[in-house]
Amino acid sequence: MDKIAVVILNWNGVKLLEQFLPSVVQFSEEATIYVADNASTDDSINFVRQNFPTIKIVQNSGNHGFAKGYNDALKHIDAEIYALVNSDIEVTANWLQPIIQNFDAEIQTTIIQPKILDFKNKEYFEYAGAAGGFIDKYGFPFCRGRIFDTIEKDNGQYNDNCELFWASGACFFIRSKTYHELGGFDESFFAHQEEIDLCWRAANEGHIIKYNSGSVVYHVGGATLQQGNPRKTFLNFRNSLLMLVKNLPKKGLFFVIFFRMVLDGIAGIRFLTQGKFSHTFAILKAHFSFYCLSLRYLKKRKDFQIQQYYTVKSIVYLYYISKLAVFKDIFNSKQNIKN
Repeated sequence: MDKIAVVILNWNGVKLLEQFLPSVVQFSEEATIYVADNASTDDSINFVRQNFPTIKIVQNSGNHGFAKGYNDALKHIDAEIYALVNSDIEVTANWLQPIIQNFDAEIQTTIIQPKILDFKNKEYFEYAGAAGGFIDKYGFPFCRGRIFDTIEKDNGQYNDNCELFWASGACFFIRSKTYHELGGFDESFFAHQEEIDLCWRAANEGHIIKYNSGSVVYHVGGATLQQGNPRKTFLNFRNSLLMLVKNLPKKGLFFVIFFRMVLDGIAGIRFLTQGKFSHTFAILKAHFSFYCLSLRYLKKRKDFQIQQYYTVKSIVYLYYISKLAVFKDIFNSKQNIKN
């Protein structure tokens, strides 16, 4: 069994592999590197074989998205720690050592995220994860370093190791034993929110999720599905509701989901006023899909759910009404109410 396996999920991403594989190979001497390919139709596999013969290839039977793509590939990879890395990630020197040391020193820590900065603007945090994630009472995710569309400059304010609620799937470290015991990612999600769902299920089982600033990577972000894509809107809104059904505490379950759906409706109206009709339709489609899947997801609920899963009551209120757009301002505010 390898100590750590770096696993890069790929689908028709030969240009990204050309650009970013060199840094992974250069700075990952401790790891065995894999490309897990979701049945690409471009020249991805030939490129890897010809230019990086030490990289191992796992070929999936189809394009099953992020969730099933990783689930299928990791069945064939024997390692103590999985490093799940997007194909648009540039890693840096010594990015693995702090993570390995963290796992070795803290047995209960089973998931870790590094510091994720913006490849295109390297002084700033990147949208998908930044310095680690949390959610509010209604399931809206936010990060240290990124609240909705406000992204902070990295001034060393998050140069620490701290406990999180969720770690970004852009660069996601997890003990293989934990991954398989939890059943991996929820394959019905296809993509988006699946890492938050997995972290929530891990927290319900008593596992600890951490952020380690000693490891730094740069993420392009949106390289496979752009931020303004209605498909992404659909997946985010639908998967967030499914995640709530699975993981919320029983007390207040239906009220929280109802109120979240009201907030989704307000978001849909906001898209309408901006002329983004396809995004409003995506939210309606997400809710219809949620109705069809909700009974199945109620059956996925476990016997125990942590009661205090959220960090603030409403990040929507704090951001849009109270105009608090920076993480430290939110936690210095009296608005930080958890009940």
